[in-house]
Amino acid sequence: MSKPSPLNEKLVTLFGGSGFLGTYVAQALLERGARVRIASRNPERSFSLKPLANLGQLQFARCDITNEASLAAALDGADTVINLVGAFDGNLRRIMGEAAGNMAALAKKIGASAFVHVSAIGADAGSPTAYASAKALGEAKVLEAFAEASIIRPSIIFGKDDNFLNMFGQLISMAPALPVFGPDAKLQLVFVDDVAEAIVRAAEDPTQHGGKTFELGGPEVLTMLEINQRIAAAQGRSPLFISMPDTASAIFAALPLTPMSSDQWTLLKAGSVASPDMPGFKQLGIEPKPLGLFLDKWMVRFRKHGRFGAMAGKQPD
Repeated sequence: MSKPSPLNEKLVTLFGGSGFLGTYVAQALLERGARVRIASRNPERSFSLKPLANLGQLQFARCDITNEASLAAALDGADTVINLVGAFDGNLRRIMGEAAGNMAALAKKIGASAFVHVSAIGADAGSPTAYASAKALGEAKVLEAFAEASIIRPSIIFGKDDNFLNMFGQLISMAPALPVFGPDAKLQLVFVDDVAEAIVRAAEDPTQHGGKTFELGGPEVLTMLEINQRIAAAQGRSPLFISMPDTASAIFAALPLTPMSSDQWTLLKAGSVASPDMPGFKQLGIEPKPLGLFLDKWMVRFRKHGRFGAMAGKQPD
């Protein structure tokens, strides 16, 4: 019989737990026997987790993290706190910076034993983008209030139900030719289950992992063009990819109602690769999984005729 997790029966408040990553972190916590309180503006989005929890193991709290009273209510009685909140719109310094610091200060005040704050690779106080500078502010505010906090900086996270692979998968399935913005940008895509496991392991052992910043990237570095090519190959398609020059990409991102903002373009161009000088998956005892392990299976629904169609160059059985 395996040894119980240190989180077993402990109350973990999971801020931002109703989002893409939050669903996976919540599952990892529930599997360890933790009591999970999902604090979110829209907690009903995570009601699908109910069948995975035992009676009394899962609680939902509507929370505005920019309101101190709301934060305090969500933190009441918590032993461990995990912050996953991220945004590209709104007052980012308030949402991802100041609110994160207030969260950490309240967690310290109530005597929480662990605090895990999820940031992003590229967090930089001197960045011209509001996103990266707000992420850096959040890290600084959290560590100022809770010096033993663990900071987790993942690269772009992929999963079966993500908004990254599925967006490009949909576009590739619909068009014979597609522009590729930032074709040479280097990305170290990281599997959502691996990131969730890393977050929970950091929370399980604050003595070993507290006060450290971890950068998490998958086992391979791919360019944006290579990622598009792999998605197309998994669909059995051969579209024409048109590498867009930086000037055209910047103009496109600056236009209203486009799917990419100027900040997102700047971040994409900079790439997202974990620093070899920072602690990462290895220090957390995790072997990250490659994109190729899943892509063919996930892209089946985008193939011509789906499961009933033949892959390009292959004959049906």
